[in-house]
Amino acid sequence: MSRVDTGSAVEGAMSSDRKSWQPSAQLERGTRYEITAEGKGSEGNTVVEHSAFTTVSNANSFIGTFTPDNGTTVGVGMPVSFNFDKAITDKKAVQSHITVTSSSGQEVSGHWFGEQRLDIRPKDYWQPGSTVTMKLDLDGVEGASGIYGVQSKTVTFTIGRSQVSSVDMNTQTMTVRRDGKVFKELPISGGSPQNPTYNGQMVISEKFEKTHMDSSTVGFGGEYNFTDVPHAMRLSTSGTFVHGNYWGNPSVFGSAGTSHGCIGLRDVQGGGSDTPAKWFYDHSLVGDVITVKNSPDAEKSIKPDNGLNGWNMDWETWTAGSAV
Repeated sequence: MSRVDTGSAVEGAMSSDRKSWQPSAQLERGTRYEITAEGKGSEGNTVVEHSAFTTVSNANSFIGTFTPDNGTTVGVGMPVSFNFDKAITDKKAVQSHITVTSSSGQEVSGHWFGEQRLDIRPKDYWQPGSTVTMKLDLDGVEGASGIYGVQSKTVTFTIGRSQVSSVDMNTQTMTVRRDGKVFKELPISGGSPQNPTYNGQMVISEKFEKTHMDSSTVGFGGEYNFTDVPHAMRLSTSGTFVHGNYWGNPSVFGSAGTSHGCIGLRDVQGGGSDTPAKWFYDHSLVGDVITVKNSPDAEKSIKPDNGLNGWNMDWETWTAGSAV
C-alpha cells in the first residue's frame, strides 16, 4: 500500500493466516491510499488487484489526546484524561469504546467535563504497584453527527509507590507521606492572604526542571515575571504550581504565605542540588497528590476540572457524570 500524494510505501504486515494486512502505524487523516494485491489463483495463475480509498478528513473525524502515556510510571492520583478535538454529542458511544481496567480489580468510572473532556478514575486512589490498561477502540465510532473516531490502541501504565502530601497553610508546612507513613516535612511559603492557595486535593500533572512564570498570563498584572523558576510541578490548569523559590527571603519558608497562590519551596537560582525544592522534585511523580488545607479563604477550593483534580468530587457525583 502507498500514499497517493507522496508515493511513499506504507509499512505493515500480513496476519498469521495470510488473510489480512495491517499497517504498522495509524494512517493519516484525509489522505488517499492505493492498494496493490498480488496472489495465486486456484490454478496457479498470478492474480493482481488494485483498489484505492481515502481516509476520513480532519473535518469529519475526531481524536482524543490523553494522559498518561504508554509505559509510564505515575502516582496513585493519576486519572486517565481525554481531551477531544471536537465536541462529542454521543458521549455514550464514545465512552463505551474506551475501557480502563486495573490489575488491582478496582472499579472505575468516567466523568464528562463538558463536551470535549472525559476523565476516568477509581473511587479511591489507585493501588500502589498495580498496572492499568486503557483500550481505545474509537475507529469508526460516530461521536457527533458525521464525525467519526480514528483511533485504536492499547496503553498500559504502572502505579508507583503511594505519595500523598498535605500542606497546612496555618503552619506553612508540607508533610510528605509515603505509603501512609511520614517521609519528610518541608517548610513552604504558600499563597498570601490576598492571593490564597486553593484548598483541596491537587494532582501533579507536569514536571519542569525550569519554567517561565509570567503573572500577566494567569490573570494578574505585572507583579512578577520569572524566566527561570526551578523545580516546578503543575497542580492546576489555571497556573498553580509547587516550585522552587530563590527570590523569597529564607525566613518566609515555614512562617508566612507570600505567593500568588503557588506553593514555594526554598531553592537557589538555577536550581540547587541540595535544597528542599530539589528534594521534593526528585522524589515526586506525575500523578502524586498534594492536599491543601487551612488556606485563608476557606471557600476557595480547587474545581475538579481545573487540572487533573477530580478527586475533589464525591463518588456519587462523579459517577453521575458518566455516560455509560
